[in-house]
Parts: sequence; C-alpha cells; structure tokens
Amino acid sequence: MIVLVGFMGAGKTTVGRLLAAQAGVPFLDSDQVIEARAGRPIPEIFAADGEPAFRALEHEVIADLLGGPDAVLAVGGGAAEHEGTRKLLAPVPVVYLRVSYAEARARVGADGGRPMLARPDITDVYERRQASYAQVATVTVTVDGRLPEDIAAHARVLLA
Repeated sequence: MIVLVGFMGAGKTTVGRLLAAQAGVPFLDSDQVIEARAGRPIPEIFAADGEPAFRALEHEVIADLLGGPDAVLAVGGGAAEHEGTRKLLAPVPVVYLRVSYAEARARVGADGGRPMLARPDITDVYERRQASYAQVATVTVTVDGRLPEDIAAHARVLLA
C-alpha cells in the first residue's frame, strides 16, 4: 500500500494512477469511495452534514481501504488533519506531494466540486495543513512545474 497526501491540486489522483499502473496494483481515491458509499457527492455531504461528519466518514473509509488489498490510495486534502487518520497512516508508506498555494489554485481554478475553495480562510487552511502532511510523510516530492510522470518516478526512487 502506498498513500498519497497533499493539498487539492497537488496531483494525487494523476500521480496515483501512474504509480498504481507501474506497480500493477489498483488505484483508489478515498473521495470517490466516500461518494459511492454515501450515495451523494462530497459538496452535498459538506452542505448537509458539515465538515466534522464528512471527516468521520472519511476516516472510516480510509481505515477500510488500508485494511484491504494492496493498492495506491489518494486521500482527500484534509484527511491528514484527522488525528485518527494520522495514526492509521503511521505504518504505511506515505508520499506527500508538496504543491505551492499559487500552483494549487492555478490547477483547480474555480472547480465548483471543491467545497474548500469557497472558504474565506482557504490560505490559512493551506498553511495549517502543511504540518499535517509533513507529519505523516515517509517521503516528500515537490510538484510545482513538474510532469506527473517525473513526479511518479521521483516518488518510486524515494520509496525504494
């Protein structure tokens, strides 16, 4: 199992798919699994139930996925802030895809499917999360200005 963490727009899904293909294992995205289990999109979960309820569901899904077959798992940008999730990630190889705030914003633009973009304190959220990502990381790969294939190759070398 390899887990990818990082802020939205870091490339967790794109790089994760590349790593999974190279390793011959499935790629999993915790956000997609959450939506499938909940039967509704994440923005709707946030709006109806609030962020704490979403984080609890996210933690449960990540725990289930980590207990399953070998895979490459991309987790949501806020997953590493949950204390229980950080504990789950401790024994697992974790790749932190470090992206600058400017690059992240440029990559995600005005994506209406990302409820965090609407927060007035989004820059503070970005800054706060950096410590959580670093805390759970086995390796860190800076992604700004790099191709996904180069990022995946660099992560593989660092994990070897």
